[in-house]
Amino acid sequence: VADVTIFGGRSYAMRVWIDPTRLAGLGLTVQDVENAIRDQNAEIPAGSIESTDREFTVLSRTSLGTAEQFSNVVLKEGGGLQVRLGDVARVELGTEDVTRIGRYNGHTSVSIGIIKTAVANPLDVARQVNALLPRLNAEMPAGVSAAVGFDSTVFIDRSIANVFETILEAIGLVLLIILLFLHSFRAAVIPLVTIPVSLVAAFAIMYATGLTVNTLTLLAMVLAIGLVVDDAIVMLENIFRHIEEGMKPFEAAIKGSREIGFAIVAMTLTLAAVYAPIAFTPGRTGRLFLEFAITLAGAVIVSGFVALTLTPMMCSKLLKHQERKNIFARAVEGLLDGLEHGYKAVLGVALKLRWLVVLVAIGVAAGGGWLFTHLKSELSPLEDRGIVIVSGNGPDGASLTYTDRYAHQIEDILGTVPELRSYLMIVGIRDPSRLTAFARLKDWSERDVKQQEVTQKLLPRLRKVAGVSAFAVNPASLGVRGFGKPFQFVIQSTTSYEELNTITNALVDKLKDNPGLQDLDTDLRLNKPEVRVDIDRDRVADLGLDISVIGRTLETLLGGRNVTTFQIGSEQYNVKVSLPPEDRASPDTLSRIFVRSKSGEMVQLSNVVKTRESVAPKELNRFNQLRAITIEANLAPDYTLGEAIAAVSQAAAEVLPEGTGTDLTGQAREFRDASSNLAFIFVLALAFIYLVLSAQFESFRDPVMIMVTVPLSMTGALSALYLTGGTLNVYSQIGLV
Repeated sequence: VADVTIFGGRSYAMRVWIDPTRLAGLGLTVQDVENAIRDQNAEIPAGSIESTDREFTVLSRTSLGTAEQFSNVVLKEGGGLQVRLGDVARVELGTEDVTRIGRYNGHTSVSIGIIKTAVANPLDVARQVNALLPRLNAEMPAGVSAAVGFDSTVFIDRSIANVFETILEAIGLVLLIILLFLHSFRAAVIPLVTIPVSLVAAFAIMYATGLTVNTLTLLAMVLAIGLVVDDAIVMLENIFRHIEEGMKPFEAAIKGSREIGFAIVAMTLTLAAVYAPIAFTPGRTGRLFLEFAITLAGAVIVSGFVALTLTPMMCSKLLKHQERKNIFARAVEGLLDGLEHGYKAVLGVALKLRWLVVLVAIGVAAGGGWLFTHLKSELSPLEDRGIVIVSGNGPDGASLTYTDRYAHQIEDILGTVPELRSYLMIVGIRDPSRLTAFARLKDWSERDVKQQEVTQKLLPRLRKVAGVSAFAVNPASLGVRGFGKPFQFVIQSTTSYEELNTITNALVDKLKDNPGLQDLDTDLRLNKPEVRVDIDRDRVADLGLDISVIGRTLETLLGGRNVTTFQIGSEQYNVKVSLPPEDRASPDTLSRIFVRSKSGEMVQLSNVVKTRESVAPKELNRFNQLRAITIEANLAPDYTLGEAIAAVSQAAAEVLPEGTGTDLTGQAREFRDASSNLAFIFVLALAFIYLVLSAQFESFRDPVMIMVTVPLSMTGALSALYLTGGTLNVYSQIGLV
């Protein structure tokens, strides 16, 4: 575990609530209170006492530990009278200021966020935490319990289990197809052995290169099952053919392996070279697909070695010439013979009508180009991760109490969702006006409704919560961090933030006509209320006041100051001096605050300062060192990230003035970085294949005839995507490569 973040926790604090009127009436200031507490709450070693045989450390117990002891701190004495802290303040053992509120299923909670180290296995961390829960619950007092409120490893664990199931299914299908065409269990075993050998070797390569078992490396394993048997099947079929012609198995193995040995090497290198360019995908997704490329290329290379060594040996031992074939074998051969005759007939027509073949090929390639430009595109398909993220923003300057009031309404909505298992609400996660809820859904086997459908059902209900702008989002895929909206468009300029805000709002107004963009918002808030304190410096000088004392007094009373510490058991906590909450509710409080002049007179603060209410930005953001505002939006169902980027970019070109820059961030940026390099990766893969084929055929012209089929085959893949409603994403791009 690298770090632990606590949300909703409250530490002890000795609260000193100052009464400014009584303080001034006794001729005291905030600085007098701070100094007295600090001076009278000290634990100072007093030395030691030594005898002939022993030494004792003398510790003077001068520190304070209870509210009563702090109340008795002497602030002033004279004329037989003593002024104590309890005379001018209410002292009580309380907590630090509440900046976050946490609830789990409607009950007050403290959330502990566990962050793993870079090299730790998240599944191991989650298992250890879950194993610790029973012991924690046994040690907790009555009415207090510990539970997991948010666990991202549940989806990881389920995904890995599903991939292992897919691996077994793929092995079964490969075995079935081999049996179907070779109609021999002995022959089917030979290429099947290649699968475990190649997968074990791939795991060894992953271990040597420091890779982990994750969704993408396991995806590489699934694809490898279909690829690693290719070399072995080609070798097996050639040797099997010689045996069927009457050659002995050992001689057939030698002759067959010599005939196609170089072809096997070429096939292996071609397959490995095809997937190597995937590692050049930029960004965070690129780092993930680097692991995919290494795993798959490693498995393919090992399969080629197995096909050249183990496969011929097994053929020589297991294969036998069959004089009589069973009914199943004869039926399959009859079917294959029919296909062969049909192919010869079609080939004969194609050779006679070559111009027609060329026209059809051009038409198919053109159709592929049309499909490529008209298919929807996105970073990756939405996955059912079993969790929905609900976020909400209150108005500028909203207090924690205000936001929490509407957080209860959102919790009431979540409580009515039948697919919900539990929810964790955190109010004030970044500032008092923000809230976030992590809604965990029931196990996939316990519900028929997908996560995406739950999100869409929640959206209209959340929009009816009038006091905050609330929305639900699906968690991002492929390691994209954060829980924000999926579309984020950045507007940059060297102009002032006010001008930038004006042109941004003009663009937002235009985008509101686009039904695909929902919950449009910007990250610039210019209307956070504030109270400005203007100091009359001339009057301050005339009255002999110190500006730094005025500033420190305001900071202590309004913001609170940790003056010293006290101890409970073995833990230390802060002693905090401030005005009570009810006295900080209005700017009129300044009229009750006094400071001491250099002559010793008490001066009312309202005589030297004036207050005025105004608004100001909550925060000012920059992007690539330029002033920037980010437009955020959720996407409507069936509206992809690619469509959103195209629509907003076109609207920005129409609305934004010259000299205004635009960029993308978040998921949109990851999508752009991955998509913009697809053409480069595809060309690089073709170049690798061309070089390998040129070396095999010892010709720069012959490989061109093979590579002409690439755009035609892509049309088939794109047609399948179009007919099934698929999109161009990082997974389908891998399939195209």
